[in-house]
Amino acid sequence: MQKLDFWLRNPDYLADELLNDYERQPDPLLLDLAGRILGSEEPEINAIPMVRYLFGAYEHLDRALSVLVAPRLLVVASQRGASGQVIKDSYYLTEKGRNVADQATAQFPELAWYTERALLVRALAEATGHTALALRKRQYLQRDYAQTPLGAIIPSIADRARERLTRLQSAALGGNAA
Repeated sequence: MQKLDFWLRNPDYLADELLNDYERQPDPLLLDLAGRILGSEEPEINAIPMVRYLFGAYEHLDRALSVLVAPRLLVVASQRGASGQVIKDSYYLTEKGRNVADQATAQFPELAWYTERALLVRALAEATGHTALALRKRQYLQRDYAQTPLGAIIPSIADRARERLTRLQSAALGGNAA
């Protein structure tokens, strides 16, 4: 969950991952999606910083999810090992939660951004292998992410990602930058 949350909360890293995928397999849609993110103020406005901890980006989920769990909009099911230690948490949006989300999005269309980004993050995760280890390895390929000291806020890469986008767009249009 933390790995997915990181890309949702850090649009600059999400866009840079789309650029990575574009370089592996040049699909104009990937370049367009990254361009929409980086061509706006989304990386600055929608960024919610996270701290680098032992296994990557981290935040206590209990605080953030409590506002959804208390009114039964979300249910958390924990799988425990023989010692009683939590091995895995699964998160389920309840029918009531879905109704509230649908009503909120209908009343405030700008909230559709969260659904759009969550679907993009999900697609990126599925293409990566969707395991926490695969996502962790992919995120640690980002130099700025990997070099962030433990306990420090993971810095923005928006400027670097925008420069990279410009080079790739130029190359796609037949320019000489790559």
